[in-house]
Amino acid sequence: MRPEQAAALLAAAVAVLVSCTGDVVARSYPFGPRARNVSDLGNQYVPFHAHLWDLLHGRADGGLLMNWQSGFGSSFLPDLGTYLSSPFALLVAVFPRDEIDLAVYVITVLKTACAGAAMAWLLLALRPGRWWAAGLLGASYALCGWSVLMAAVNPMWLDGLVALPLLCLVGEWALHGRRPVLGALVVALAWIANFYTAYMATLGAGLVLLLRLSLSGLPPRRLLAAAGRAARGTVLGIGLAAPLVVVVYFGTRHAYPGRVTEFRPLAFEYLLAHLLPTSYSFSNPAVYVGTAALLLALALPFHRAVPRRVRAGWTLLVVAMTLSMRWEPTHLVWHAFATPQGSAYRQTFVLCGLLVIAAWTSLSYGPPGPRALLAAGGLLALVMAGAAGSMPARHSFTLPIAVLAALAALTGLALLGRAEAPGRADARGGTGGSDGPPRPRGAARPGGRRRAALAGLAAVLLLGGQFGEAAANSAVATRSRATRMDDHSPWGARRQTQAELIAAADGWPRYRTDPGREQTVANDPMEVGGQGAQYYSSLTSDVLSRTLTALGDGWTSRGRSLQSLDNAVTDAIFSVGARVHSPPDPDQKRFPQDGGRTTVSRQPVPPLVTVRPSGTGADRSGFGPSPYRNQELLLGSRVYTVPRLTVRTAAGTPARFSGVRPGAHLGPVAAGTTGPRPTITARCRPGSEVYLWAPHLSGTARLAGAPETAPTGRFRSDRLATAIAAMQRLGRVPASGHLTIELSPDATSTVPDGAVGCLDTARLRTAVERLTATGATEVTVSDGTVRAVLPAGSRGTAVLAAPRIAGWRCATGAADAVPAESYHGLIAVPLDGTSTSLTCTFHPPGLRLGAAVGGVSLLALTLLGVLTAVRGRRTRTPSTTTRPLDRADARVAL
Repeated sequence: MRPEQAAALLAAAVAVLVSCTGDVVARSYPFGPRARNVSDLGNQYVPFHAHLWDLLHGRADGGLLMNWQSGFGSSFLPDLGTYLSSPFALLVAVFPRDEIDLAVYVITVLKTACAGAAMAWLLLALRPGRWWAAGLLGASYALCGWSVLMAAVNPMWLDGLVALPLLCLVGEWALHGRRPVLGALVVALAWIANFYTAYMATLGAGLVLLLRLSLSGLPPRRLLAAAGRAARGTVLGIGLAAPLVVVVYFGTRHAYPGRVTEFRPLAFEYLLAHLLPTSYSFSNPAVYVGTAALLLALALPFHRAVPRRVRAGWTLLVVAMTLSMRWEPTHLVWHAFATPQGSAYRQTFVLCGLLVIAAWTSLSYGPPGPRALLAAGGLLALVMAGAAGSMPARHSFTLPIAVLAALAALTGLALLGRAEAPGRADARGGTGGSDGPPRPRGAARPGGRRRAALAGLAAVLLLGGQFGEAAANSAVATRSRATRMDDHSPWGARRQTQAELIAAADGWPRYRTDPGREQTVANDPMEVGGQGAQYYSSLTSDVLSRTLTALGDGWTSRGRSLQSLDNAVTDAIFSVGARVHSPPDPDQKRFPQDGGRTTVSRQPVPPLVTVRPSGTGADRSGFGPSPYRNQELLLGSRVYTVPRLTVRTAAGTPARFSGVRPGAHLGPVAAGTTGPRPTITARCRPGSEVYLWAPHLSGTARLAGAPETAPTGRFRSDRLATAIAAMQRLGRVPASGHLTIELSPDATSTVPDGAVGCLDTARLRTAVERLTATGATEVTVSDGTVRAVLPAGSRGTAVLAAPRIAGWRCATGAADAVPAESYHGLIAVPLDGTSTSLTCTFHPPGLRLGAAVGGVSLLALTLLGVLTAVRGRRTRTPSTTTRPLDRADARVAL
């Protein structure tokens, strides 16, 4: 086995063992009861992988172009390019559908292992050295703090962890004029797998290549040629990925903007703290790479066996990379000129990679001597002292683990130095000594067994120390995430029941089946089936978010995680003919459990395509402030009464009005309080359905005097406006016509004017019958195409109950397709009374441009491959004419 292969296998094995050991210690899934699917991992990434499973097995509603299950119809190709385009994601197909959580876990561990293997291979390509040392440093990179803390719950980022060493390897090929076609293909694969982290990895690999070029000693002409080869391969590779990357780019342009985050540089002591194991903190850069790797990197400036220019170059690169994370202009460059929401230091894996390469550079010239180790140990002691009082290092076990790991690493490196003392590596990476004549081949070294024993003991210490601290770091990260973030159980009885009920009630595309208001995860339709409003993605469209918000829907994640809206009018508008009703998810501990069971309700609804009369055509004027009036606008009928309200506090006094948000201002009610509560009173027609719209209410609401079976409104909002509450149905107006809503806010809340709407169900029924009678008689849906058969003589506007996202084109009869119009945010097509058929097709914006760029890049790469093959064949073919060698030729030949 070649040294590169052995090192890669060792790095992968250590990465897998440490990852699993950490989860065993933390008692985390799949090795214990603690849930692993925290935050976006449970809400986004597992459901997206479940949808991919359905696509691969032909069970999804939609295809590569459209996802008909989420957001009433969302563009899927941008989501695919953001979350699922990694080749590793295809592995979900070999797992059972109800083991999707295990599939994502296995993919995560496998990516981590491949990152370690790729780094170990790169290290030996940069400089020769001990294969087992390269393997351990490769594992250090794979198990860095960024990987364990951040990327383990954002599995698509791990593709960037794999990409960085591979792109650095492509740079080495360009430096030596090798494998131009393969290099471009590697770049393309990296950008296809996850363009976001591939962008950062490409910048990092470019910095490494520039340093390598500056240290190579090549003449300017050859330097420019190598840089040109690297640039050519990068451009061609990104061009090959353009069909996906360009679509994602345009998808982000049409996405809901979310929150603009201002960059604030991190306190330096926090950065130092994150060099230590078990120093967990979500929002800070996790730069831990293992104590041995850190010591070797710290020893590099003092390692005299390393040439001065090499020491200075790598040290300055690591320092410059660190400083770039604290200066806003360079911070923005690393993140494609937009400070990310959530974890702000997503480029940290590049710094971790540079630290590991610097550590290998130090070790490949021979283990650092006592002076260098003493200097590195002193710097590490200063790091520990500076980090001792910082927030991320306040675990009682952080410093003891760091000290033990440092002792093991220092002892191991000292023993390794003793083992190689008689024949320290020279500046070219050799292992022979410089004193005395060379030994004959096969002769044993003096004291060879002793040196081998010392080297073996050093390897054991280094491996043992790294394994222990990395496993502890992984376990602490897993436990900390579970206590600080919302978590979600793996597939179980709740999801299985939901999936079975949805499958039994499903009637798509005659009508939609909504998974329900009480969600299990934020992407329930992709995980348990059905077709609903729920949708959580970084690419949630602006038109969808604004339309549903105007109709009274709620959201989290600053408008990018839309919820199901349990409302009879919106069910009619969006053709939701069946709806699942579940008790609150036990994982969401904010509201008490009511012990209910999961049921399905059905209601008659119009078809997906309806016809609105002339005079109500495409309208771009937007909605008004009342969600009840906005719903009526889309329905085309007046069905609500919006009464005047009286809002009183728990003391019975009128609630004061807040100047920050229009409406009545209410303070929180202490948990367990049994006395009077804040109330809303109003008058409506007896028997009508009561809805409460209070987007900035946090807590519960109940209709006073209602039976125990009446619904309880659960409102989820926060003061930072990262979440607003959805409209809730509370029951029916009593015979007296006087209604009282009791509120139990758990935080400062606001009740807006016009918060209560009373729905006349008889009027709604009449409106549904009218839309059904004039709507499409037949609707078929296949991926990005919708076809409908309309009644003869239909005039006015045909409305498809799907958001009018960019990319829709429609045609009536045999006419040419034109961009679809908008009917208050929905797809609209004018009708002239002569056509009885309607066809709407969807093409993601940017797909044609991306395909053209990809085609040109493929052609250029093919020509490059042909030219390379021809040139190589000519090089291998000996000349038919020969001439005598002169003295200069003879010297070259020798």
